[in-house]
Amino acid sequence: MKFIHTADWHLGKLVHGVYMTNDQREVLLQFADVVAEEKPDAIVIAGDLYDRSVPPTDAVELLDEILFKLNVDLKTPIVAISGNHDSAERLSFGSSWYKHSQFYLEGKLRADLKPVHINGVNFYLVPFAEPGHVRELFGDDTIHSHQDAMKAVIGKIEENLNPNEPNVLVGHAFVLGGAVSDSERTLSVGTSGCVHSDLFAPFSYTALGHLHSPEAIRHDTIKYSGSLLKYSFSEAKHTKSISIIEMSDNGSFTHRTRSLTPKQDMRELEGHLEELLDPSFYEKQKLDDYLKVTLLDEGALIDPINKLRQIYPNVLHLDRKVDLIDIKKKTAFSSAQREKKTDLELFEQFYEEMTTSEFIEEKRDVMADIINRVLKEEVRR
Repeated sequence: MKFIHTADWHLGKLVHGVYMTNDQREVLLQFADVVAEEKPDAIVIAGDLYDRSVPPTDAVELLDEILFKLNVDLKTPIVAISGNHDSAERLSFGSSWYKHSQFYLEGKLRADLKPVHINGVNFYLVPFAEPGHVRELFGDDTIHSHQDAMKAVIGKIEENLNPNEPNVLVGHAFVLGGAVSDSERTLSVGTSGCVHSDLFAPFSYTALGHLHSPEAIRHDTIKYSGSLLKYSFSEAKHTKSISIIEMSDNGSFTHRTRSLTPKQDMRELEGHLEELLDPSFYEKQKLDDYLKVTLLDEGALIDPINKLRQIYPNVLHLDRKVDLIDIKKKTAFSSAQREKKTDLELFEQFYEEMTTSEFIEEKRDVMADIINRVLKEEVRR
Protein backbone atom coordinates (compact mmCIF):
# COMPACT_ATOMS: atom_id res chain seq x y z
CA MET A 1 0.00 0.00 0.00
CA LYS A 2 1.04 3.59 -0.56
CA PHE A 3 0.69 6.39 1.96
CA ILE A 4 1.89 9.99 2.15
CA HIS A 5 3.53 11.15 5.39
CA THR A 6 3.29 14.82 6.28
CA ALA A 7 3.28 16.86 9.51
CA ASP A 8 3.80 20.26 11.11
CA TRP A 9 1.46 22.34 8.98
CA HIS A 10 1.27 24.98 11.76
CA LEU A 11 -1.75 26.68 10.23
CA GLY A 12 -2.08 30.24 11.50
CA LYS A 13 1.67 30.62 11.98
CA LEU A 14 2.94 34.16 12.62
CA VAL A 15 6.54 34.71 11.44
CA HIS A 16 8.19 38.06 12.23
CA GLY A 17 4.76 39.71 12.34
CA VAL A 18 3.48 38.13 9.09
CA TYR A 19 0.65 35.57 9.10
CA MET A 20 1.58 32.70 6.79
CA THR A 21 -1.97 31.53 6.08
CA ASN A 22 -2.02 32.56 2.40
CA ASP A 23 1.36 30.90 1.84
CA GLN A 24 0.09 27.79 3.61
CA ARG A 25 -3.02 27.67 1.43
CA GLU A 26 -0.85 27.90 -1.71
CA VAL A 27 1.37 24.99 -0.68
CA LEU A 28 -1.55 22.87 0.60
CA LEU A 29 -3.30 23.20 -2.76
CA GLN A 30 -0.07 21.89 -4.31
CA PHE A 31 -0.18 19.07 -1.77
CA ALA A 32 -3.73 18.23 -2.88
CA ASP A 33 -2.53 18.12 -6.50
CA VAL A 34 0.18 15.62 -5.49
CA VAL A 35 -2.44 13.49 -3.72
CA ALA A 36 -4.63 13.54 -6.83
CA GLU A 37 -1.65 12.45 -8.93
CA GLU A 38 -0.19 9.83 -6.58
CA LYS A 39 -3.56 8.36 -5.51
CA PRO A 40 -2.27 7.07 -2.14
CA ASP A 41 -4.22 4.61 -0.02
CA ALA A 42 -3.88 6.97 2.96
CA ILE A 43 -2.52 10.31 4.15
CA VAL A 44 -0.70 10.45 7.49
CA ILE A 45 -0.56 13.81 9.33
CA ALA A 46 1.77 13.49 12.33
CA GLY A 47 0.66 16.43 14.46
CA ASP A 48 0.79 20.23 14.70
CA LEU A 49 -2.00 20.90 12.24
CA TYR A 50 -2.36 24.30 13.94
CA ASP A 51 0.32 26.56 15.35
CA ARG A 52 -1.52 27.33 18.58
CA SER A 53 -4.23 25.82 20.74
CA VAL A 54 -6.67 28.63 19.80
CA PRO A 55 -5.99 29.20 16.08
CA PRO A 56 -7.21 32.23 14.11
CA THR A 57 -10.45 31.84 12.18
CA ASP A 58 -8.82 31.80 8.74
CA ALA A 59 -6.56 28.93 9.85
CA VAL A 60 -9.61 26.90 10.96
CA GLU A 61 -11.34 27.61 7.66
CA LEU A 62 -8.21 26.59 5.72
CA LEU A 63 -7.93 23.28 7.56
CA ASP A 64 -11.62 22.58 6.94
CA GLU A 65 -11.22 23.38 3.23
CA ILE A 66 -8.14 21.23 2.71
CA LEU A 67 -9.27 18.20 4.73
CA PHE A 68 -12.61 18.21 2.88
CA LYS A 69 -10.80 18.33 -0.45
CA LEU A 70 -8.44 15.48 0.50
CA ASN A 71 -10.89 13.21 2.28
CA VAL A 72 -14.22 13.87 0.54
CA ASP A 73 -13.42 15.21 -2.93
CA LEU A 74 -10.37 12.95 -3.47
CA LYS A 75 -11.84 10.11 -1.36
CA THR A 76 -8.52 9.54 0.43
CA PRO A 77 -8.43 8.02 3.93
CA ILE A 78 -6.65 10.23 6.48
CA VAL A 79 -5.00 9.28 9.78
CA ALA A 80 -3.98 12.25 11.91
CA ILE A 81 -2.95 13.13 15.46
CA SER A 82 -2.55 16.27 17.53
CA GLY A 83 0.90 17.71 18.24
CA ASN A 84 2.27 19.82 21.06
CA HIS A 85 0.99 23.03 19.40
CA ASP A 86 -2.56 21.74 18.95
CA SER A 87 -5.44 21.67 21.39
CA ALA A 88 -6.16 17.97 21.81
CA GLU A 89 -9.74 18.69 22.89
CA ARG A 90 -10.52 20.97 19.94
CA LEU A 91 -9.11 18.53 17.39
CA SER A 92 -11.05 15.67 18.98
CA PHE A 93 -14.34 17.39 18.18
CA GLY A 94 -16.29 15.36 15.60
CA SER A 95 -13.79 12.49 15.46
CA SER A 96 -16.48 9.89 16.21
CA TRP A 97 -18.36 10.62 12.99
CA TYR A 98 -15.29 11.52 10.88
CA LYS A 99 -14.51 7.79 10.83
CA HIS A 100 -17.51 7.18 8.57
CA SER A 101 -15.57 8.85 5.75
CA GLN A 102 -12.30 7.16 6.78
CA PHE A 103 -10.94 10.24 8.51
CA TYR A 104 -9.27 8.96 11.68
CA LEU A 105 -8.26 11.84 13.96
CA GLU A 106 -6.88 11.24 17.46
CA GLY A 107 -6.65 14.44 19.48
CA LYS A 108 -6.31 12.87 22.92
CA LEU A 109 -4.27 9.83 23.88
CA ARG A 110 -6.47 6.90 24.86
CA ALA A 111 -5.74 3.90 27.03
CA ASP A 112 -7.38 1.70 24.39
CA LEU A 113 -4.72 1.86 21.66
CA LYS A 114 -6.40 -0.05 18.86
CA PRO A 115 -4.95 0.36 15.36
CA VAL A 116 -6.61 1.77 12.28
CA HIS A 117 -6.56 -0.89 9.54
CA ILE A 118 -6.10 0.38 5.97
CA ASN A 119 -5.22 -1.98 3.10
CA GLY A 120 -3.45 -4.51 5.31
CA VAL A 121 -1.43 -1.97 7.34
CA ASN A 122 -2.04 -1.25 11.04
CA PHE A 123 -1.69 2.44 11.94
CA TYR A 124 -1.21 3.14 15.65
CA LEU A 125 -2.11 6.76 16.41
CA VAL A 126 -0.17 8.26 19.35
CA PRO A 127 -1.03 11.95 19.78
CA PHE A 128 1.32 14.17 21.79
CA ALA A 129 0.76 13.86 25.54
CA GLU A 130 2.64 15.18 28.54
CA PRO A 131 4.15 12.54 30.85
CA GLY A 132 1.73 13.55 33.62
CA HIS A 133 -1.26 12.74 31.42
CA VAL A 134 0.18 9.34 30.48
CA ARG A 135 0.99 8.64 34.15
CA GLU A 136 -2.62 9.31 35.11
CA LEU A 137 -4.07 7.49 32.09
CA PHE A 138 -2.17 4.27 32.81
CA GLY A 139 -2.07 4.64 36.60
CA ASP A 140 1.73 4.30 36.57
CA ASP A 141 3.58 6.50 39.08
CA THR A 142 6.97 5.62 37.54
CA ILE A 143 6.26 7.77 34.44
CA HIS A 144 8.08 11.11 34.75
CA SER A 145 9.73 11.83 31.37
CA HIS A 146 8.69 11.63 27.72
CA GLN A 147 10.92 8.55 27.43
CA ASP A 148 8.95 6.87 30.26
CA ALA A 149 5.66 7.90 28.67
CA MET A 150 6.48 6.65 25.17
CA LYS A 151 7.87 3.39 26.59
CA ALA A 152 4.61 2.83 28.47
CA VAL A 153 2.49 3.65 25.40
CA ILE A 154 4.43 1.32 23.13
CA GLY A 155 4.40 -1.38 25.80
CA LYS A 156 0.60 -1.14 25.83
CA ILE A 157 0.50 -1.37 22.02
CA GLU A 158 2.77 -4.43 22.02
CA GLU A 159 0.27 -6.36 24.13
CA ASN A 160 -1.88 -6.85 21.00
CA LEU A 161 0.54 -6.04 18.17
CA ASN A 162 0.81 -8.65 15.41
CA PRO A 163 4.50 -8.74 14.35
CA ASN A 164 3.59 -10.64 11.18
CA GLU A 165 1.72 -7.65 9.74
CA PRO A 166 2.99 -4.20 8.70
CA ASN A 167 2.69 -1.85 11.69
CA VAL A 168 3.09 1.92 11.50
CA LEU A 169 3.31 4.23 14.52
CA VAL A 170 2.16 7.81 13.97
CA GLY A 171 3.63 10.04 16.69
CA HIS A 172 4.79 13.51 17.61
CA ALA A 173 8.07 13.39 19.52
CA PHE A 174 11.68 14.53 19.74
CA VAL A 175 13.91 11.54 19.06
CA LEU A 176 17.27 11.88 20.80
CA GLY A 177 19.90 13.16 18.40
CA GLY A 178 17.44 14.94 16.12
CA ALA A 179 18.46 18.30 14.64
CA VAL A 180 16.30 21.23 15.79
CA SER A 181 15.45 24.63 14.29
CA ASP A 182 14.33 27.91 15.86
CA SER A 183 10.66 27.40 15.00
CA GLU A 184 10.09 24.27 17.12
CA ARG A 185 8.73 24.65 20.62
CA THR A 186 10.88 22.94 23.26
CA LEU A 187 9.04 20.02 24.84
CA SER A 188 10.87 20.26 28.18
CA VAL A 189 14.07 21.41 29.86
CA GLY A 190 17.20 19.37 29.10
CA THR A 191 16.79 15.89 27.62
CA SER A 192 13.68 14.86 29.56
CA GLY A 193 11.63 15.71 26.45
CA CYS A 194 13.56 13.25 24.28
CA VAL A 195 12.77 9.65 23.45
CA HIS A 196 15.22 6.98 22.30
CA SER A 197 14.97 5.55 18.81
CA ASP A 198 15.15 1.94 20.03
CA LEU A 199 11.63 2.29 21.48
CA PHE A 200 10.23 2.17 17.95
CA ALA A 201 11.85 -1.15 16.99
CA PRO A 202 8.49 -3.05 16.92
CA PHE A 203 7.23 -0.94 14.00
CA SER A 204 7.85 -1.29 10.29
CA TYR A 205 7.75 2.49 9.93
CA THR A 206 7.49 5.33 12.44
CA ALA A 207 5.90 8.48 10.99
CA LEU A 208 6.89 11.40 13.20
CA GLY A 209 6.14 15.08 13.51
CA HIS A 210 7.75 17.84 15.61
CA LEU A 211 11.19 18.38 14.03
CA HIS A 212 10.88 20.50 10.90
CA SER A 213 13.49 18.94 8.64
CA PRO A 214 13.15 15.53 6.94
CA GLU A 215 16.92 15.27 7.51
CA ALA A 216 16.55 15.83 11.27
CA ILE A 217 17.43 12.20 11.91
CA ARG A 218 18.89 9.47 9.74
CA HIS A 219 17.32 6.12 10.55
CA ASP A 220 16.13 3.18 8.47
CA THR A 221 12.57 3.11 9.79
CA ILE A 222 12.06 6.31 11.83
CA LYS A 223 11.27 9.34 9.67
CA TYR A 224 10.31 12.98 10.09
CA SER A 225 8.43 14.44 7.14
CA GLY A 226 9.39 17.99 8.15
CA SER A 227 7.16 21.04 7.91
CA LEU A 228 5.44 22.11 4.69
CA LEU A 229 7.00 25.58 4.82
CA LYS A 230 10.02 27.30 6.33
CA TYR A 231 9.00 28.95 9.58
CA SER A 232 12.30 30.50 10.70
CA PHE A 233 15.48 31.70 9.06
CA SER A 234 17.32 28.80 10.70
CA GLU A 235 15.41 26.70 8.13
CA ALA A 236 16.45 28.85 5.16
CA LYS A 237 18.60 26.06 3.69
CA HIS A 238 16.06 23.29 4.33
CA THR A 239 14.40 21.53 1.41
CA LYS A 240 10.76 21.06 2.37
CA SER A 241 8.95 17.99 1.11
CA ILE A 242 6.42 15.27 1.79
CA SER A 243 7.32 11.59 2.14
CA ILE A 244 5.77 8.93 -0.08
CA ILE A 245 5.94 5.43 1.37
CA GLU A 246 5.13 2.26 -0.56
CA MET A 247 4.92 -0.66 1.87
CA SER A 248 4.90 -4.37 1.13
CA ASP A 249 2.94 -7.05 3.01
CA ASN A 250 6.05 -7.95 5.01
CA GLY A 251 6.54 -4.38 6.26
CA SER A 252 9.47 -3.48 4.01
CA PHE A 253 9.05 -0.18 2.21
CA THR A 254 10.48 2.28 -0.25
CA HIS A 255 10.77 5.95 0.67
CA ARG A 256 10.85 8.91 -1.67
CA THR A 257 10.06 12.59 -1.34
CA ARG A 258 8.32 15.22 -3.39
CA SER A 259 9.08 18.88 -2.92
CA LEU A 260 6.49 21.63 -2.71
CA THR A 261 7.28 25.11 -4.03
CA PRO A 262 6.25 28.04 -1.83
CA LYS A 263 4.92 31.19 -3.44
CA GLN A 264 7.49 33.13 -1.42
CA ASP A 265 10.64 31.44 -0.16
CA MET A 266 12.42 32.30 3.08
CA ARG A 267 16.01 33.30 2.32
CA GLU A 268 19.05 35.08 3.72
CA LEU A 269 20.93 37.84 1.89
CA GLU A 270 24.30 39.28 2.85
CA GLY A 271 26.18 42.22 1.39
CA HIS A 272 26.86 45.93 1.54
CA LEU A 273 23.80 48.18 1.33
CA GLU A 274 24.95 49.80 -1.93
CA GLU A 275 25.43 46.37 -3.50
CA LEU A 276 21.98 45.11 -2.46
CA LEU A 277 20.34 48.25 -3.89
CA ASP A 278 22.21 47.97 -7.19
CA PRO A 279 19.90 46.93 -10.09
CA SER A 280 22.61 44.64 -11.48
CA PHE A 281 22.26 42.61 -8.25
CA TYR A 282 18.58 42.78 -7.36
CA GLU A 283 17.30 42.17 -10.88
CA LYS A 284 18.58 38.60 -10.48
CA GLN A 285 16.67 38.14 -7.21
CA LYS A 286 13.10 37.05 -6.47
CA LEU A 287 12.19 40.29 -4.80
CA ASP A 288 9.05 39.27 -2.89
CA ASP A 289 10.67 36.43 -0.92
CA TYR A 290 10.79 36.65 2.88
CA LEU A 291 14.30 37.88 3.64
CA LYS A 292 16.76 38.14 6.47
CA VAL A 293 19.40 40.68 5.39
CA THR A 294 22.84 40.95 6.96
CA LEU A 295 24.66 44.18 6.08
CA LEU A 296 28.46 44.22 5.91
CA ASP A 297 28.75 48.01 6.18
CA GLU A 298 30.72 49.23 9.21
CA GLY A 299 29.80 52.91 9.29
CA ALA A 300 26.57 54.67 10.20
CA LEU A 301 23.61 54.03 7.89
CA ILE A 302 20.45 56.11 7.57
CA ASP A 303 17.22 54.09 7.63
CA PRO A 304 18.62 51.03 5.80
CA ILE A 305 15.58 48.78 6.31
CA ASN A 306 13.17 51.15 4.56
CA LYS A 307 15.62 51.65 1.69
CA LEU A 308 15.81 47.88 1.32
CA ARG A 309 12.03 47.47 1.51
CA GLN A 310 11.59 49.78 -1.46
CA ILE A 311 13.21 46.97 -3.48
CA TYR A 312 12.56 43.92 -1.28
CA PRO A 313 9.10 44.47 0.28
CA ASN A 314 9.33 41.46 2.59
CA VAL A 315 12.53 42.12 4.52
CA LEU A 316 11.54 40.62 7.86
CA HIS A 317 14.82 40.90 9.75
CA LEU A 318 17.91 43.09 9.43
CA ASP A 319 21.31 42.46 11.03
CA ARG A 320 24.63 44.28 10.93
CA LYS A 321 27.65 42.02 10.62
CA VAL A 322 29.66 44.28 12.89
CA ASP A 323 26.97 43.99 15.58
CA LEU A 324 26.98 40.21 15.35
CA ILE A 325 30.75 40.16 15.73
CA ASP A 326 30.50 42.44 18.77
CA ILE A 327 27.90 40.16 20.35
CA LYS A 328 30.07 37.13 19.68
CA LYS A 329 33.09 38.80 21.28
CA LYS A 330 31.09 39.94 24.30
CA THR A 331 29.76 36.41 24.73
CA ALA A 332 33.26 34.98 24.52
CA PHE A 333 34.52 37.58 27.00
CA SER A 334 31.70 36.80 29.45
CA SER A 335 32.41 33.10 29.07
CA ALA A 336 36.05 33.72 29.90
CA GLN A 337 35.05 35.63 33.02
CA ARG A 338 32.89 32.73 34.11
CA GLU A 339 35.91 30.47 33.79
CA LYS A 340 37.56 32.62 36.53
CA LYS A 341 40.67 33.48 34.56
CA THR A 342 43.23 35.85 36.04
CA ASP A 343 43.14 39.51 35.07
CA LEU A 344 46.23 39.00 32.92
CA GLU A 345 44.72 35.98 31.15
CA LEU A 346 41.51 37.89 30.50
CA PHE A 347 43.44 40.82 29.03
CA GLU A 348 45.50 38.47 26.86
CA GLN A 349 42.34 36.92 25.44
CA PHE A 350 40.81 40.37 24.92
CA TYR A 351 44.00 41.62 23.20
CA GLU A 352 44.10 38.66 20.80
CA GLU A 353 40.42 39.07 19.89
CA MET A 354 40.73 42.82 19.26
CA THR A 355 44.03 42.88 17.35
CA THR A 356 45.98 40.79 14.92
CA SER A 357 49.21 41.13 16.94
CA GLU A 358 50.74 38.42 19.07
CA PHE A 359 50.69 39.02 22.83
CA ILE A 360 54.46 38.51 23.22
CA GLU A 361 56.29 38.04 26.52
CA GLU A 362 57.44 41.65 26.65
CA LYS A 363 53.82 42.88 26.39
CA ARG A 364 52.76 40.36 28.99
CA ASP A 365 55.39 41.67 31.44
CA VAL A 366 54.33 45.29 30.88
CA MET A 367 50.66 44.45 31.39
CA ALA A 368 51.40 42.36 34.48
CA ASP A 369 53.27 45.30 36.01
CA ILE A 370 50.33 47.66 35.26
CA ILE A 371 47.80 45.26 36.78
CA ASN A 372 49.92 44.83 39.91
CA ARG A 373 50.29 48.60 40.39
CA VAL A 374 46.54 49.14 39.96
CA LEU A 375 45.75 46.41 42.48
CA LYS A 376 48.19 47.89 45.02
CA GLU A 377 46.61 51.33 44.57
CA GLU A 378 43.19 49.86 45.23
CA VAL A 379 44.47 48.23 48.42
CA ARG A 380 45.80 51.59 49.68
CA ARG A 381 42.37 53.12 49.19
